[in-house]
Amino acid sequence: MLVGVDFGKPDFHSSLEELSLLALSAGATPISTITCKRSSPDSALFIGSGKAEEIANAIVDHAIEIVIFNHALSPAQQRNLEKLLKIRVVDRTSLILDIFAQRAKSHEGKVQVELAQLQHLATRLIRGWTHLERQKGGIGLRGPGETQLETDRRLLGDRVKALKDKLEKLQRQRETQRRARNRSRVFSVSLVGYTNAGKSTLFNVLTKAGAYTADQLFATLDTTSRRVYLGEIGQIVISDTVGFIRELPHQLVAAFRATLEETIHADLLIHVVDAASPTRLEQIKQVNLVLAEIGADQIPQLLIWNKIDVTDLSPGIERDEYDKIQRVFLSAKTGQGLNDLRMALSEFSRDLGFTPLAPESDDDSTVV
Repeated sequence: MLVGVDFGKPDFHSSLEELSLLALSAGATPISTITCKRSSPDSALFIGSGKAEEIANAIVDHAIEIVIFNHALSPAQQRNLEKLLKIRVVDRTSLILDIFAQRAKSHEGKVQVELAQLQHLATRLIRGWTHLERQKGGIGLRGPGETQLETDRRLLGDRVKALKDKLEKLQRQRETQRRARNRSRVFSVSLVGYTNAGKSTLFNVLTKAGAYTADQLFATLDTTSRRVYLGEIGQIVISDTVGFIRELPHQLVAAFRATLEETIHADLLIHVVDAASPTRLEQIKQVNLVLAEIGADQIPQLLIWNKIDVTDLSPGIERDEYDKIQRVFLSAKTGQGLNDLRMALSEFSRDLGFTPLAPESDDDSTVV
């Protein structure tokens, strides 16, 4: 069951549709949605007691197994709801973290996801987490005078510290690779955009990389970088990054900062937009908010309106009154407008002072 509370925001319905897609991406099947209007959340249950009773009755009627809220719940609200509804209650933050846990493939991605999950769980530590160190055994593990909860918190803190140390090491390795790239003055481009905008499809078309693509939210979690030779542009590095989403949990923004470093240090951001989405302008705004949060809002942007094959838009380049490129309209799926994108990349590389570099080998797409 999906639950959404309308606090008067204009994007309420699109946010609820997004929650349904998130639930499907996590492996759940939404069969019922309950909504209500409130001016502010209830401190105990987030929703009112009357609406909570309505949900409890619907749970029985529809044989619901899990309730997913389209909001961030406090630990107390989550506990109170689970006690009243006698069923597992998940908030939007936990749902997104769960999807990330399922999708992370690289070692760095898995470390980042686990760190985000543990930091989230630390705020709602209501049952034992000593399984984190179960292989060491429980006897002798507990400090003098510690309660079980204090022990669990200490073990959680130790694990979080270990994960942060791992991430710092991985970040140093990434920085070494980046410095080597900067010495050769290779034009660096990062694909950014809302989740499911088609970034990985465009990345594959440009680089022949074979990155995983799917019509689902957060199909890509791990940054993939490829060195590619694009005609008169010469040699460039293109990076595919994790998709953004509204109300992205702060734990994830913090944990994925290392991955998003590729974005911060890019010479150009290709901001991929789903041209077929009715909420595309709101999605652009949400992406720019996250970019500002990670310090990448000053990097030049090239807007790409993707998926024109399912709209009435035509391929081409749109320029402003100063003849600067504003947008490129294309379809990564069909290939329409890709030559326009190559022209735009060539123009941006020249404007930013890059001279074309010859390919390093016969292979025009090598892993960086």
